[in-house]
Amino acid sequence: MLTFGEVHTGLLQHSSSLSTERGTHALALLPGERVRRSERPIAYTVSPDTLTGVDCALATGSGARTRAVGTAVSHACLTGGHILQGSTSIRIVRSVGGRRLPWSHYLARPGVVETIGRADPDDLVRGFLVPEPAVGTLDLGAMSGRVMDSAQLRARPDRKPPFRMRRTRLRWAAVVTGADDAPPRVRFTIEDGNVRTVAVTTGAAAAAHVPGLCEDLALHDWLLTAILEILERSRIGALPRGEVVRRLAPVLDHLVHLWMPAARVHPSLRDVWTSIDRRPGFSRQWDASVHRVRDQVAVNAAVAYHTVAEMNVRSA
Repeated sequence: MLTFGEVHTGLLQHSSSLSTERGTHALALLPGERVRRSERPIAYTVSPDTLTGVDCALATGSGARTRAVGTAVSHACLTGGHILQGSTSIRIVRSVGGRRLPWSHYLARPGVVETIGRADPDDLVRGFLVPEPAVGTLDLGAMSGRVMDSAQLRARPDRKPPFRMRRTRLRWAAVVTGADDAPPRVRFTIEDGNVRTVAVTTGAAAAAHVPGLCEDLALHDWLLTAILEILERSRIGALPRGEVVRRLAPVLDHLVHLWMPAARVHPSLRDVWTSIDRRPGFSRQWDASVHRVRDQVAVNAAVAYHTVAEMNVRSA
C-alpha cells in the first residue's frame, strides 16, 4: 500500500498571532463541522477535512501513465496562531474491478484513490517524489495551497506580517510493508528552491500517523529556514548593531517559542524524527542560530549600557 501527500507551510499574513477564537473561525472551512484545537504544549488548530474528487493520471518514474480515481483529503493547520499549513494526502490501492466505478463508490472511501490498470509501486513513488509534478498528473500541492488560501482569507489578516518568508512545500511518499511492527525508515531531501521530499517506509500499524509526522517535519523545516533567512538578511557585521538587532527581533518575538520537535508525532514514529534530527542536525542548527541571535541582542544591550554610562560620567 502507498500513501502520498504534500504539505505547504507559511506565515499567516497578519502582524500578530491570532487568538484561539479567531484561529477557530479561520479554520472553520466546512459549516457545521468541528474545528479541532488544543492549547498544550502550544496553541494548535486543525480544520475539518475537505474532499476533492480526482480522475487523472499518476506520474511515474518510467514516464508511463497510470489512471487514478478517488478522493483526496485536505485540511489546514494553524500553530501558535502564526504558522499556517495546508496538507493533502491520499491512500493508493488497486481497483478491484479494474474499471471506473460510479462516484458514490469513491465518496464512500474518503482519502482513497484507486488505480486502474497496471501500476508498479516503486515506479509511482519515483514519479511522485520529484520537485515538480509532471504536467497533467495528480497535483496534491494545488489542493494544499487552495485549503491554505481559504484559511488565510477567512482569517481576514491585516497583510502586515512581522517579516517576509516564502512558503515551503514538502512532498512525501510512504510505502507500507506487510509487517505491522516493521521499524520505520525515512529519507529527507532538500530539493532546489523551497521544495523538500520525504520517503518513508513503515509498518501498517504506524501508516495512519505518517501525515502527522510529515506536517510536524514541514513545520520545523520552515522554522529553521525562516531563522536562517532572517539571519542572512540582518547582515551581521555589515550594518550598525542596532539595525541588526531590529532585523533579528522577529526571531525572538514570533519564532523561538514554536520550536517543539515531535510534540504531536505519534509515539510509533518518534524514533523517525530523532533519526532525521540527528543526521541533518535540525535542532543543533536551530540552537546555534538562536544563540547567535541572542548574542547579538546581548552585545547590543551591553554596548548601549556602556555608552550611557560614559555619557553620565562626562556630564557629572
